[in-house]
Amino acid sequence: MPNIKSAKKRMRSNAKKADVNVLITASMKTAIKKFEKEVKEGNKEAASNNLNIAIQRVDKAMSSGKIHKNKAARLKSRLTKMKNEMK
Repeated sequence: MPNIKSAKKRMRSNAKKADVNVLITASMKTAIKKFEKEVKEGNKEAASNNLNIAIQRVDKAMSSGKIHKNKAARLKSRLTKMKNEMK
């Protein structure tokens, strides 16, 4: 446990930031899983809507520095490819 006042404050702020970071990455992963589920079921319209949501969440995670820009590009490319290969 920190003894210095500024170290205590830093602990509190780090905990808040960690919660936000988890929220952003978890929502991104959830959106991707929802999209993949719709692709597996073959729902084109729902998959299209979920693709847009997933891309928005990936972009948000990238812009806030939670994931690398190359990872974001790779994810978006894979998801778009999955949608385009749907029958």
